[in-house]
Amino acid sequence: MMKNTFLVLFLLLVNLGCAQNNSKHITKVSQNDIKEGILVDVRTPEEFEMGHLENALNINWFDADFAKRFNGIDKDKTIYVYCKKGGRSTKAQDKLTSMGFKNVIDLEGGYDAWLESKK
Repeated sequence: MMKNTFLVLFLLLVNLGCAQNNSKHITKVSQNDIKEGILVDVRTPEEFEMGHLENALNINWFDADFAKRFNGIDKDKTIYVYCKKGGRSTKAQDKLTSMGFKNVIDLEGGYDAWLESKK
């Protein structure tokens, strides 16, 4: 029994250590990268209206139906998520991964970093 417990803990730690960090700085992503995937802005509609990346779909992280909005989307499709600075997109990435999406890329730095890079 004790041996099995240690084995399970060991395997869990190995798995966590090998977990892939699927993120990329928002300034390092091109429209070409995104062409085959789906670009999702998880900010509020008000934030989205003030400016967003080209071809972005607005799915508000704070909406009660956030998860439902991804029904019907192929779970093997690459999804790029971003927000204002990176907090909500990280949470969205975690949520989508827990829902079975296999390739969710968090665009680090968020819209603010993208705007700053354009100055």
